[in-house]
Amino acid sequence: MVFHSKSSDGKTIMVFHLKSSDGKTTMVFHSKSSDGKTMNNSDIKQQVRQFYDRVGWQMVGEGIYQNARYEDLRPVSSEYIHRCHLRVWRFLRKEGVYLLDAGCGPIQYPDYLVYSQGYRYRVCLDISLVALEEARKRIGAHGLFVAADVANLPFKPEVFGGVVSLHTLHHLPVDDQTCAYHELYRVLAPESTAVVVNGWTESPLMKRLQWLVVLMERSGKWALLRRKDQPVEKSSTMEKPAEPTGTYIQKQDAGWLRQQLQGMQFEIRCWRSVSVRFLRAVIHRPLAGQYALRLLYWFEERYPHYFGENGQYPLVIIRKGSQV
Repeated sequence: MVFHSKSSDGKTIMVFHLKSSDGKTTMVFHSKSSDGKTMNNSDIKQQVRQFYDRVGWQMVGEGIYQNARYEDLRPVSSEYIHRCHLRVWRFLRKEGVYLLDAGCGPIQYPDYLVYSQGYRYRVCLDISLVALEEARKRIGAHGLFVAADVANLPFKPEVFGGVVSLHTLHHLPVDDQTCAYHELYRVLAPESTAVVVNGWTESPLMKRLQWLVVLMERSGKWALLRRKDQPVEKSSTMEKPAEPTGTYIQKQDAGWLRQQLQGMQFEIRCWRSVSVRFLRAVIHRPLAGQYALRLLYWFEERYPHYFGENGQYPLVIIRKGSQV
């Protein structure tokens, strides 16, 4: 079955219901211009899609995707990471019909499932078909799955009671990042909230703590070399990968964001103030790492705007009021 609708710029959005071999339905959207020619994605978006299809969303362990290499999954950091994940849920409406997960990936962390637990459907949108297949395995009938560009959403205005976008918009070209923010606002229902987690180009806080990271990294290498009784063995993770391990990223800063979101009601708070590199270098159990992170979390809660603008990962909360 095929449905057609037109966006504001006259493009036709074609919606196909595609069934996989197990009989479940996946929804895929394609955008075509008025002359009937398929619009190709930019080279950047094609490269991002290929990376996540071929590398990022491939399993490298039990329940672990390759993309998890960009996160600190050690037990010493797990409590802090979990509490940061739940900051997103704090600012969302707790129930509704549709929650949009823009750039959903495979919904790779269990904490992410909480965001839509009070909604009838979680609408998972991504340009990676592998991501959508993995997300469908995770949430099944609770999900509706859409292959589309977050900068050109194929939805009517004001249809989502909540919107989340996690670590996605920095994969877009700069102009498309602006479009994406405005698209998320366009589809957000009145009296609702969108929450975007992204990263800054350069964190003032991490820049000031760079000396500590370098010192701890060098100390760690020295300690490892001193442990002659436990030589480091070459492992598959140390070999040069056959595939690229990263993709296009273009991050911005708070000043840029304020310019792009003029006219919207928004707030910049802290999602997480420290980088993965900082965590891996500085936070260790023998050095009371878990307690250090509890103290850091307390400071982030006490001064959310300072750590949001100066830390590594901001939590951007966009609110839409009631329409007159």
